Amino acid sequence: MQFLYQQIFYRPIFNILVFFYETASFHDLGIAIILTTVLIRLILYPFFHSGAKQQMLMQRIQPKVKKIQEIHKGDMQKQSEELMALYKEHGVNPFSTFLLLIIQLPIMFAFYWVVRAGIGPSQFSSLYSFVHAPSSVGTMFLGFINLTSPSWLVIVFAAAAQFIQARLAIWRAPAGSQPSQAEKIQRQMMYITPLITLLVFYALPSSVGLYWFVSSAFSAVQQYVVNRHLRMKYGN
Repeated sequence: MQFLYQQIFYRPIFNILVFFYETASFHDLGIAIILTTVLIRLILYPFFHSGAKQQMLMQRIQPKVKKIQEIHKGDMQKQSEELMALYKEHGVNPFSTFLLLIIQLPIMFAFYWVVRAGIGPSQFSSLYSFVHAPSSVGTMFLGFINLTSPSWLVIVFAAAAQFIQARLAIWRAPAGSQPSQAEKIQRQMMYITPLITLLVFYALPSSVGLYWFVSSAFSAVQQYVVNRHLRMKYGN
């Protein structure tokens, strides 16, 4: 199982990182990480886009879901029928988020381990024959950030990007309406998750923080596109 995971996920991502380092990053490992992150996110864009859209639609119809649950709280069969009809009406698949997560996680975990391990002679056995091993690998990003050590600058940017993405992922209810319990929890998590990021990445190499920053920034832009599309379609 571990062999298959390495061949299907870890090895291709590692080769992409080395390829970018040798050809398009001016031998800057940080730039190679950024390019690899963007490429992976572009490949996964349809999955992330669909997941973000489904999440926003689920938030949008929460008042209607709650109303159906209250009206038919004594009849679970009728409640399920009404909820399925509501999901169908709005094009919502309540299970899609979990399916998309299952698809995305192996790739994202593999990329995390590639970035954390970095590029070194011990990993060169994983290179494809057409990808050349670099003669040396620098660990400085833009000449002043050591990617093998924690960097507060990178950590703060990663936490800020995550905060922006989390804020954009909350559907703003029309003025005068009461926020749902799910929305209240999301607003709390909007502040908690960046704090967790600060604590976790404080002890990790800044290469991992850089990956997280680029990924979160990409997600924020993607979430903005999804929000704009849904507001043009549904208003508010």
